[in-house]
Amino acid sequence: MFLDKLKEVPKNLYLIIMFVGGFILFLAINMLVFQAFSTSSLFATHGILDFEFAWTVEQIELIFTAWGSTGRIIQESGVYWDFIYIMGYVAFAFGGILLVTRKVSGNFQKIGLYVSFIAILSGLFDVIENIFLLIMLQNPSTIPTFAPPIAAIMATIKFSCLAISLLYFVIGLIIALILIIKKK
Repeated sequence: MFLDKLKEVPKNLYLIIMFVGGFILFLAINMLVFQAFSTSSLFATHGILDFEFAWTVEQIELIFTAWGSTGRIIQESGVYWDFIYIMGYVAFAFGGILLVTRKVSGNFQKIGLYVSFIAILSGLFDVIENIFLLIMLQNPSTIPTFAPPIAAIMATIKFSCLAISLLYFVIGLIIALILIIKKK
């Protein structure tokens, strides 16, 4: 069965490299790129989350007016950086979840194998979201009416998938640590 094969491959070393490498990439882009955006006065009234969760063209127009052309250009570069960021957080989440699943057993382990795919799906939904954010950023005078709700739906699904992944990882890590302590 496919799930049984996933338990064996890749080996722990590869998962650790994926987990640590993803975490480093996640932190680096967060600190070096996105931190600068969040402290910019251009985004004091409307940040990237406001943009991601703007469901209508009218909301997007208000945000774009507040940002001005400079803000739109900066946010467009942020969306491009987000494609690399996705690789970081997906590798971090996927690797972490699989590492935890190797320390637990039974149904909780089986659930973890499915949740590892949910972590990957979060990245896929983020890519789709980014495409629609770029459509709006690159054509601010003619924003298609379908773009804001699709971007917002993708953002909602992405964050839901990430929340499920994080919840499993934290609970699994606690269980794994308890099991390790009990064995000693």
